[in-house]
Amino acid sequence: MSTDEFYQDKIILVTGGVGSIGRHLIKKLLTYNPKSIRVFDNNETGLFDLEHELQSPKIRTLIGDVRDKERLVMAFDRVDIVFHASALKHVPLCEFNPFDAVKTNVLGTQNVIEAAIACNVKKVINISTDKAVNPTNVMGATKLLAERLVISAAYYRGYRSTVLANVRFGNVLNSRGSVIPLFKKQISHGGPVTVTDKEMTRFFMDIPAAADLIIKAGIYSQGRELFILKMPAMRIMDLAACMIEELAPKYGYSVEDIPVKITGIRNGEKLFEELMTEDESRHAYENEEMYVILPHHYFEEDAQITVPPGFVKIAPRNYSSNNASFATKTEIKRVIRQMD
Repeated sequence: MSTDEFYQDKIILVTGGVGSIGRHLIKKLLTYNPKSIRVFDNNETGLFDLEHELQSPKIRTLIGDVRDKERLVMAFDRVDIVFHASALKHVPLCEFNPFDAVKTNVLGTQNVIEAAIACNVKKVINISTDKAVNPTNVMGATKLLAERLVISAAYYRGYRSTVLANVRFGNVLNSRGSVIPLFKKQISHGGPVTVTDKEMTRFFMDIPAAADLIIKAGIYSQGRELFILKMPAMRIMDLAACMIEELAPKYGYSVEDIPVKITGIRNGEKLFEELMTEDESRHAYENEEMYVILPHHYFEEDAQITVPPGFVKIAPRNYSSNNASFATKTEIKRVIRQMD
């Protein structure tokens, strides 16, 4: 089934819909002629701005919080597909406010699951992060538990047929609060550009690629899978150097005017990230764009979940930003120019 056919005339709801990913996802989904898209968020100003930006009769803006299950049940009435993008995402903030991260990322996700099952939502796609793999911080641990809640929901959904799956990806380039807007602001002020550690590496993807993965996962999902976009890794020092070379002259500085300052790893931060563990990779398949980790046959229903068309088995190994192929400086500069 084509993407247009799958989403046409569907009622879709996006939690956290005014965030960087949610906004682009909604814009993309509008091109597939859905019946309506409900944008669920606790950011009143963000909802107002999005409504006026899109000017679409298909958009329904709903003020609410995923911590409030009763509100979710009302919002999910007659919804076909839920994309769950609402989360607390900043690692240091979650370290210093751990139970608030639990309330939103864990209890909020469980509320989404229970509301979706109660309302007979056809599909729920939970948006996760590579920080959920071998987590060393509160944010990653809460997102890992959110993934497990989604995967395990089939154990207790009873006769309900709601399909639930996860999407996991790395850092999203130029999203709110990410490193690129920070570096850009620092360069515009004459520096310094702050890098936490010279050896730090990360997986990166742009916002359109993230939205495309989420949309395709909605089509492919049969239940309990975990979809992961293939993405290049970058050395943060390379990204900083390339941004200085590209942007310093635009702000009236020479490259030599902008120093790089090493500030030390922040609370909860890792030197590198992982897309999947070696154990997960034993149940993983790939096509040109993404990996999918299938359920591990915990019960009979899992045996009926098939490999999506065009996917083949991968060799078991740890998929880490430390052992991935790194984007070259030429490739990084091309990305920077595209976002400018």
